[in-house]
Amino acid sequence: MASSGKPRKALKVGLLASVIGDLLATLLLIAVAIPFASVALRFGPYELAAILIFALVFIAGMAGGSFLKGLAAGGMGIILGTVGLDPETGAARLTFGYAELMEGVPILPLVIGTLALAEMFVQLDEYRRNKDASVIKLGHDKADDLSFQEFKGTLPTIFKSTGVGAFVGALPGLGPSVGAFMAYGLAKRSAKDPDSFGKGNPNGIAAAEASDNAVIPASYIPLFGLGIPGSVSAALLVGAFMIHGIQVGPLMLRDHPEMLFTLFSGMIVASLLMLAVGWYGLRIFAKVTSVPPHIVIPVVIFLCLAGIQVQGYGTFGLITVFAFAIFGYFLKKFDYSFVTFLVAFIVTPMLEMNLRQSVILSGGDIAILLDRPIALAFVVFTVLMALHLGWSSYRQWLRKRLKAPPA
Repeated sequence: MASSGKPRKALKVGLLASVIGDLLATLLLIAVAIPFASVALRFGPYELAAILIFALVFIAGMAGGSFLKGLAAGGMGIILGTVGLDPETGAARLTFGYAELMEGVPILPLVIGTLALAEMFVQLDEYRRNKDASVIKLGHDKADDLSFQEFKGTLPTIFKSTGVGAFVGALPGLGPSVGAFMAYGLAKRSAKDPDSFGKGNPNGIAAAEASDNAVIPASYIPLFGLGIPGSVSAALLVGAFMIHGIQVGPLMLRDHPEMLFTLFSGMIVASLLMLAVGWYGLRIFAKVTSVPPHIVIPVVIFLCLAGIQVQGYGTFGLITVFAFAIFGYFLKKFDYSFVTFLVAFIVTPMLEMNLRQSVILSGGDIAILLDRPIALAFVVFTVLMALHLGWSSYRQWLRKRLKAPPA
Protein backbone atom coordinates (compact mmCIF):
# COMPACT_ATOMS: atom_id res chain seq x y z
CA MET A 1 0.00 0.00 0.00
CA ALA A 2 2.89 2.35 0.72
CA SER A 3 4.45 1.53 -2.64
CA SER A 4 1.15 2.35 -4.36
CA GLY A 5 0.93 5.76 -2.67
CA LYS A 6 -1.42 4.84 0.20
CA PRO A 7 0.76 4.75 3.31
CA ARG A 8 -1.63 6.89 5.40
CA LYS A 9 -4.54 4.56 4.61
CA ALA A 10 -2.38 1.59 5.62
CA LEU A 11 -1.49 3.26 8.92
CA LYS A 12 -5.13 4.06 9.67
CA VAL A 13 -6.26 0.50 8.95
CA GLY A 14 -3.49 -0.79 11.18
CA LEU A 15 -4.41 1.63 13.97
CA LEU A 16 -8.13 0.81 13.94
CA ALA A 17 -7.50 -2.94 13.74
CA SER A 18 -5.01 -2.68 16.62
CA VAL A 19 -7.46 -0.80 18.85
CA ILE A 20 -10.36 -3.17 18.15
CA GLY A 21 -8.23 -6.27 18.67
CA ASP A 22 -6.73 -4.89 21.88
CA LEU A 23 -10.11 -3.78 23.28
CA LEU A 24 -11.92 -7.04 22.51
CA ALA A 25 -9.08 -9.14 23.95
CA THR A 26 -9.08 -6.99 27.10
CA LEU A 27 -12.81 -7.61 27.56
CA LEU A 28 -12.14 -11.33 27.10
CA LEU A 29 -9.39 -11.13 29.72
CA ILE A 30 -11.79 -9.53 32.21
CA ALA A 31 -14.44 -12.17 31.51
CA VAL A 32 -12.09 -15.16 31.78
CA ALA A 33 -9.26 -14.24 34.17
CA ILE A 34 -11.35 -13.71 37.33
CA PRO A 35 -13.25 -17.05 37.14
CA PHE A 36 -9.98 -18.74 36.16
CA ALA A 37 -8.22 -17.22 39.18
CA SER A 38 -11.06 -18.34 41.46
CA VAL A 39 -10.54 -21.93 40.34
CA ALA A 40 -6.74 -21.63 40.57
CA LEU A 41 -7.01 -20.56 44.22
CA ARG A 42 -8.07 -24.14 44.97
CA PHE A 43 -4.86 -25.55 43.51
CA GLY A 44 -2.22 -26.83 45.90
CA PRO A 45 1.58 -26.91 45.50
CA TYR A 46 1.35 -30.19 43.52
CA GLU A 47 -0.87 -28.66 40.84
CA LEU A 48 1.05 -25.38 40.63
CA ALA A 49 4.44 -27.12 40.38
CA ALA A 50 3.15 -29.43 37.62
CA ILE A 51 1.59 -26.52 35.70
CA LEU A 52 4.77 -24.43 35.94
CA ILE A 53 6.95 -27.28 34.66
CA PHE A 54 4.49 -27.88 31.81
CA ALA A 55 4.55 -24.16 30.94
CA LEU A 56 8.35 -24.07 30.82
CA VAL A 57 8.53 -27.10 28.51
CA PHE A 58 5.73 -25.70 26.35
CA ILE A 59 7.42 -22.30 26.03
CA ALA A 60 10.79 -23.92 25.31
CA GLY A 61 9.25 -25.83 22.42
CA MET A 62 7.07 -23.09 20.97
CA ALA A 63 8.91 -19.83 21.56
CA GLY A 64 12.02 -20.63 19.51
CA GLY A 65 13.00 -22.49 16.39
CA SER A 66 14.82 -25.29 18.22
CA PHE A 67 13.50 -27.24 21.20
CA LEU A 68 17.02 -27.90 22.47
CA LYS A 69 17.88 -24.21 22.24
CA GLY A 70 14.66 -23.41 24.05
CA LEU A 71 15.56 -25.84 26.85
CA ALA A 72 19.05 -24.33 27.03
CA ALA A 73 17.64 -20.81 27.30
CA GLY A 74 15.16 -21.94 29.94
CA GLY A 75 17.93 -23.70 31.85
CA MET A 76 19.98 -20.50 31.93
CA GLY A 77 16.96 -18.63 33.23
CA ILE A 78 16.41 -21.23 35.96
CA ILE A 79 20.07 -21.05 37.04
CA LEU A 80 19.94 -17.26 37.34
CA GLY A 81 16.58 -17.52 39.12
CA THR A 82 18.20 -19.56 41.92
CA VAL A 83 20.88 -16.96 42.66
CA GLY A 84 20.63 -15.53 46.17
CA LEU A 85 19.80 -16.88 49.62
CA ASP A 86 18.22 -20.31 49.86
CA PRO A 87 14.64 -19.73 51.09
CA GLU A 88 14.79 -22.80 53.37
CA THR A 89 18.33 -22.89 54.76
CA GLY A 90 19.44 -19.29 54.23
CA ALA A 91 22.66 -20.41 52.51
CA ALA A 92 24.06 -18.20 49.76
CA ARG A 93 23.80 -19.69 46.26
CA LEU A 94 25.89 -18.59 43.26
CA THR A 95 26.58 -15.15 44.78
CA PHE A 96 30.40 -15.48 44.46
CA GLY A 97 30.83 -13.25 47.49
CA TYR A 98 28.86 -10.29 46.10
CA ALA A 99 26.47 -8.86 48.68
CA GLU A 100 24.43 -7.30 45.87
CA LEU A 101 23.37 -10.80 44.76
CA MET A 102 22.11 -11.92 48.16
CA GLU A 103 18.55 -11.04 47.18
CA GLY A 104 18.97 -12.56 43.74
CA VAL A 105 19.85 -11.14 40.33
CA PRO A 106 18.19 -7.69 40.12
CA ILE A 107 15.35 -7.96 37.64
CA LEU A 108 15.50 -4.42 36.25
CA PRO A 109 19.11 -4.57 34.95
CA LEU A 110 18.42 -8.08 33.61
CA VAL A 111 15.31 -7.01 31.69
CA ILE A 112 16.74 -3.73 30.39
CA GLY A 113 19.99 -5.41 29.39
CA THR A 114 18.47 -8.51 27.79
CA LEU A 115 15.67 -6.74 25.93
CA ALA A 116 16.33 -3.03 25.38
CA LEU A 117 20.12 -2.69 25.36
CA ALA A 118 20.68 -5.98 23.54
CA GLU A 119 18.19 -4.87 20.86
CA MET A 120 20.15 -1.64 20.42
CA PHE A 121 23.30 -3.69 19.84
CA VAL A 122 21.42 -5.75 17.24
CA GLN A 123 20.11 -2.58 15.55
CA LEU A 124 23.60 -1.09 15.60
CA ASP A 125 24.96 -4.19 13.90
CA GLU A 126 22.20 -4.06 11.25
CA TYR A 127 22.78 -0.33 10.70
CA ARG A 128 26.49 -0.97 10.20
CA ARG A 129 25.64 -3.55 7.53
CA ASN A 130 22.94 -1.50 5.78
CA LYS A 131 23.12 2.27 6.11
CA ASP A 132 20.79 2.99 3.18
CA ALA A 133 17.43 2.14 4.78
CA SER A 134 14.52 3.71 2.91
CA VAL A 135 12.00 5.99 4.63
CA ILE A 136 8.30 5.87 3.77
CA LYS A 137 6.70 9.28 3.26
CA LEU A 138 3.04 10.04 3.76
CA GLY A 139 0.87 10.82 0.81
CA HIS A 140 -1.35 13.90 0.51
CA ASP A 141 -4.06 13.00 -2.02
CA LYS A 142 -7.64 11.92 -1.26
CA ALA A 143 -6.97 8.38 -2.47
CA ASP A 144 -4.80 8.00 0.61
CA ASP A 145 -7.76 8.62 2.98
CA LEU A 146 -9.63 5.72 4.55
CA SER A 147 -13.37 5.71 3.82
CA PHE A 148 -15.99 4.12 6.09
CA GLN A 149 -16.92 1.54 3.45
CA GLU A 150 -13.30 0.44 3.11
CA PHE A 151 -12.98 0.10 6.88
CA LYS A 152 -16.31 -1.75 7.08
CA GLY A 153 -14.98 -4.30 4.60
CA THR A 154 -12.11 -5.15 6.97
CA LEU A 155 -14.32 -5.75 10.04
CA PRO A 156 -14.95 -9.50 9.44
CA THR A 157 -11.20 -10.02 9.10
CA ILE A 158 -10.55 -7.98 12.27
CA PHE A 159 -13.02 -10.04 14.34
CA LYS A 160 -11.67 -13.38 13.08
CA SER A 161 -8.07 -12.29 13.61
CA THR A 162 -8.86 -11.07 17.14
CA GLY A 163 -10.11 -14.58 17.96
CA VAL A 164 -6.91 -16.09 16.55
CA GLY A 165 -4.77 -13.67 18.57
CA ALA A 166 -6.70 -14.34 21.78
CA PHE A 167 -6.24 -18.09 21.34
CA VAL A 168 -2.50 -17.73 20.69
CA GLY A 169 -2.09 -15.31 23.60
CA ALA A 170 -3.75 -17.66 26.08
CA LEU A 171 -1.07 -20.28 25.27
CA PRO A 172 2.12 -19.25 27.10
CA GLY A 173 5.16 -18.39 25.04
CA LEU A 174 3.89 -18.15 21.46
CA GLY A 175 3.88 -14.36 21.25
CA PRO A 176 2.46 -11.69 18.90
CA SER A 177 4.52 -12.75 15.87
CA VAL A 178 2.95 -16.22 15.84
CA GLY A 179 -0.52 -14.71 16.18
CA ALA A 180 0.09 -12.23 13.37
CA PHE A 181 1.35 -14.88 10.93
CA MET A 182 -1.48 -17.27 11.80
CA ALA A 183 -4.15 -14.59 11.34
CA TYR A 184 -2.57 -13.35 8.10
CA GLY A 185 -2.45 -16.88 6.71
CA LEU A 186 -6.07 -17.53 7.70
CA ALA A 187 -7.25 -14.27 6.13
CA LYS A 188 -5.35 -15.02 2.93
CA ARG A 189 -6.72 -18.55 2.63
CA SER A 190 -10.31 -17.41 3.22
CA ALA A 191 -10.11 -14.39 0.87
CA LYS A 192 -11.75 -14.36 -2.56
CA ASP A 193 -8.59 -12.87 -4.08
CA PRO A 194 -5.65 -14.25 -2.06
CA ASP A 195 -3.17 -13.04 -4.68
CA SER A 196 -3.95 -9.43 -3.70
CA PHE A 197 -2.39 -9.95 -0.25
CA GLY A 198 0.96 -8.22 -0.16
CA LYS A 199 -0.06 -6.07 -3.13
CA GLY A 200 -2.28 -3.50 -1.41
CA ASN A 201 -5.11 -5.49 0.19
CA PRO A 202 -5.95 -3.76 3.53
CA ASN A 203 -7.23 -7.03 4.99
CA GLY A 204 -3.65 -8.22 5.29
CA ILE A 205 -2.80 -5.28 7.54
CA ALA A 206 -6.05 -5.65 9.49
CA ALA A 207 -5.43 -9.36 10.13
CA ALA A 208 -1.86 -8.97 11.36
CA GLU A 209 -2.49 -5.88 13.49
CA ALA A 210 -5.71 -7.11 15.12
CA SER A 211 -4.16 -10.46 15.98
CA ASP A 212 -0.84 -9.31 17.40
CA ASN A 213 -2.56 -6.69 19.57
CA ALA A 214 -5.09 -9.28 20.82
CA VAL A 215 -2.24 -11.57 21.87
CA ILE A 216 -0.99 -9.20 24.59
CA PRO A 217 -4.14 -8.89 26.77
CA ALA A 218 -4.90 -12.59 26.23
CA SER A 219 -1.39 -13.48 27.45
CA TYR A 220 -2.40 -12.08 30.85
CA ILE A 221 -5.00 -14.85 31.28
CA PRO A 222 -2.42 -17.44 32.45
CA LEU A 223 -0.63 -14.64 34.33
CA PHE A 224 -3.55 -13.61 36.54
CA GLY A 225 -5.02 -17.10 36.60
CA LEU A 226 -1.90 -19.12 37.43
CA GLY A 227 0.93 -16.62 37.85
CA ILE A 228 2.63 -17.78 34.64
CA PRO A 229 3.77 -14.94 32.34
CA GLY A 230 2.78 -15.93 28.81
CA SER A 231 4.77 -13.24 26.97
CA VAL A 232 7.60 -10.75 27.36
CA SER A 233 5.18 -7.95 28.27
CA ALA A 234 3.57 -10.18 30.92
CA ALA A 235 7.02 -10.99 32.31
CA LEU A 236 7.83 -7.28 32.46
CA LEU A 237 4.57 -6.69 34.31
CA VAL A 238 5.56 -9.36 36.84
CA GLY A 239 8.87 -7.57 37.31
CA ALA A 240 7.13 -4.24 37.90
CA PHE A 241 4.88 -5.78 40.56
CA MET A 242 7.82 -7.60 42.16
CA ILE A 243 9.60 -4.28 42.59
CA HIS A 244 6.61 -3.13 44.66
CA GLY A 245 6.39 -6.39 46.60
CA ILE A 246 3.21 -7.69 44.94
CA GLN A 247 2.96 -11.33 43.83
CA VAL A 248 1.12 -11.69 40.54
CA GLY A 249 -1.22 -14.64 40.19
CA PRO A 250 -4.52 -15.93 41.53
CA LEU A 251 -3.70 -14.51 44.97
CA MET A 252 -4.12 -11.01 43.54
CA LEU A 253 -7.86 -11.61 43.36
CA ARG A 254 -7.86 -12.23 47.12
CA ASP A 255 -5.13 -9.88 48.37
CA HIS A 256 -5.23 -6.97 45.91
CA PRO A 257 -8.61 -6.97 44.12
CA GLU A 258 -8.56 -3.18 43.77
CA MET A 259 -5.19 -3.41 41.98
CA LEU A 260 -6.54 -6.03 39.58
CA PHE A 261 -9.67 -4.05 38.65
CA THR A 262 -7.64 -0.84 38.34
CA LEU A 263 -5.32 -2.62 35.92
CA PHE A 264 -8.27 -3.85 33.83
CA SER A 265 -9.78 -0.36 33.73
CA GLY A 266 -6.43 1.12 32.76
CA MET A 267 -6.08 -1.31 29.88
CA ILE A 268 -9.47 -0.25 28.48
CA VAL A 269 -8.62 3.45 28.86
CA ALA A 270 -5.23 2.81 27.22
CA SER A 271 -6.94 1.24 24.20
CA LEU A 272 -9.17 4.29 23.75
CA LEU A 273 -6.26 6.67 24.24
CA MET A 274 -4.27 4.72 21.67
CA LEU A 275 -7.03 5.40 19.16
CA ALA A 276 -7.23 9.13 19.93
CA VAL A 277 -3.51 9.78 20.16
CA GLY A 278 -2.70 7.53 17.21
CA TRP A 279 -5.36 9.03 14.94
CA TYR A 280 -4.44 12.68 15.52
CA GLY A 281 -0.73 12.10 15.96
CA LEU A 282 -0.30 9.87 12.93
CA ARG A 283 1.55 12.46 10.87
CA ILE A 284 3.83 13.42 13.75
CA PHE A 285 4.66 9.86 14.76
CA ALA A 286 5.38 8.88 11.17
CA LYS A 287 8.16 11.47 11.10
CA VAL A 288 10.03 9.44 13.72
CA THR A 289 10.95 7.03 10.93
CA SER A 290 12.98 9.82 9.34
CA VAL A 291 15.26 10.08 12.39
CA PRO A 292 18.50 8.28 11.48
CA PRO A 293 19.47 5.24 13.57
CA HIS A 294 22.81 6.80 14.54
CA ILE A 295 20.79 9.31 16.58
CA VAL A 296 18.09 6.99 17.93
CA ILE A 297 20.42 4.24 19.15
CA PRO A 298 22.67 6.43 21.39
CA VAL A 299 19.60 8.15 22.88
CA VAL A 300 17.98 4.82 23.79
CA ILE A 301 21.24 3.50 25.27
CA PHE A 302 21.56 6.66 27.36
CA LEU A 303 17.96 6.31 28.63
CA CYS A 304 18.58 2.65 29.54
CA LEU A 305 21.66 3.50 31.59
CA ALA A 306 19.97 6.54 33.14
CA GLY A 307 17.06 4.36 34.25
CA ILE A 308 19.45 1.99 36.02
CA GLN A 309 21.14 4.88 37.81
CA VAL A 310 17.85 6.51 38.84
CA GLN A 311 16.76 3.24 40.46
CA GLY A 312 19.90 3.38 42.62
CA TYR A 313 21.72 0.29 41.38
CA GLY A 314 25.00 2.19 41.06
CA THR A 315 28.12 0.78 39.44
CA PHE A 316 27.04 -2.81 40.05
CA GLY A 317 23.81 -2.12 38.15
CA LEU A 318 25.70 -0.70 35.17
CA ILE A 319 28.03 -3.69 35.05
CA THR A 320 25.05 -6.04 35.31
CA VAL A 321 23.05 -4.33 32.57
CA PHE A 322 26.02 -4.39 30.18
CA ALA A 323 26.70 -8.05 30.98
CA PHE A 324 23.10 -8.99 30.21
CA ALA A 325 23.12 -6.77 27.12
CA ILE A 326 26.01 -8.79 25.71
CA PHE A 327 24.30 -12.00 26.82
CA GLY A 328 21.01 -10.94 25.18
CA TYR A 329 22.81 -9.94 21.99
CA PHE A 330 24.23 -13.45 21.59
CA LEU A 331 20.84 -14.97 22.47
CA LYS A 332 19.28 -13.06 19.57
CA LYS A 333 22.28 -13.61 17.31
CA PHE A 334 22.24 -17.40 17.66
CA ASP A 335 18.43 -17.67 17.79
CA TYR A 336 18.05 -18.70 21.41
CA SER A 337 14.64 -17.83 22.84
CA PHE A 338 14.98 -14.84 25.16
CA VAL A 339 11.25 -15.28 25.89
CA THR A 340 11.95 -18.72 27.39
CA PHE A 341 14.95 -17.34 29.27
CA LEU A 342 13.02 -14.44 30.77
CA VAL A 343 9.92 -16.46 31.69
CA ALA A 344 12.07 -19.19 33.28
CA PHE A 345 13.91 -16.57 35.35
CA ILE A 346 10.62 -15.05 36.52
CA VAL A 347 8.83 -18.29 37.50
CA THR A 348 11.82 -20.11 39.06
CA PRO A 349 11.27 -18.81 42.63
CA MET A 350 7.60 -19.84 42.48
CA LEU A 351 8.48 -23.22 40.95
CA GLU A 352 11.13 -23.89 43.59
CA MET A 353 8.76 -22.99 46.42
CA ASN A 354 5.97 -25.25 45.16
CA LEU A 355 8.35 -28.13 44.42
CA ARG A 356 9.79 -27.97 47.93
CA GLN A 357 6.34 -27.82 49.47
CA SER A 358 5.27 -30.80 47.35
CA VAL A 359 8.28 -32.86 48.44
CA ILE A 360 7.75 -32.01 52.12
CA LEU A 361 4.01 -32.72 52.05
CA SER A 362 4.41 -36.00 50.17
CA GLY A 363 7.43 -37.17 52.15
CA GLY A 364 9.18 -37.87 48.87
CA ASP A 365 6.51 -40.35 47.73
CA ILE A 366 5.74 -39.72 44.06
CA ALA A 367 2.68 -41.96 44.30
CA ILE A 368 0.83 -39.03 45.89
CA LEU A 369 0.24 -37.81 42.32
CA LEU A 370 -2.29 -40.61 41.87
CA ASP A 371 -4.52 -38.78 44.36
CA ARG A 372 -4.00 -35.43 42.55
CA PRO A 373 -5.55 -35.95 39.08
CA ILE A 374 -4.87 -32.38 37.85
CA ALA A 375 -1.18 -32.53 38.81
CA LEU A 376 -0.85 -36.03 37.33
CA ALA A 377 -2.48 -34.89 34.08
CA PHE A 378 0.00 -32.02 33.68
CA VAL A 379 2.94 -34.31 34.47
CA VAL A 380 1.76 -36.69 31.73
CA PHE A 381 1.22 -33.76 29.32
CA THR A 382 4.74 -32.51 30.08
CA VAL A 383 6.35 -35.88 29.39
CA LEU A 384 4.38 -36.40 26.16
CA MET A 385 5.15 -32.87 24.94
CA ALA A 386 8.86 -33.23 25.75
CA LEU A 387 8.99 -36.53 23.83
CA HIS A 388 7.08 -35.06 20.88
CA LEU A 389 9.20 -31.91 20.69
CA GLY A 390 12.41 -33.88 21.15
CA TRP A 391 11.46 -36.30 18.37
CA SER A 392 10.51 -33.40 16.07
CA SER A 393 13.84 -31.70 16.73
CA TYR A 394 15.69 -34.94 16.02
CA ARG A 395 13.84 -35.38 12.71
CA GLN A 396 14.64 -31.81 11.67
CA TRP A 397 18.31 -32.32 12.54
CA LEU A 398 18.35 -35.63 10.63
CA ARG A 399 16.77 -34.06 7.52
CA LYS A 400 19.34 -31.27 7.54
CA ARG A 401 22.13 -33.79 8.02
CA LEU A 402 20.95 -35.94 5.10
CA LYS A 403 20.60 -32.89 2.82
CA ALA A 404 24.02 -31.56 3.76
CA PRO A 405 26.66 -32.03 1.04
CA PRO A 406 29.47 -34.48 1.82
CA ALA A 407 32.64 -32.96 3.28
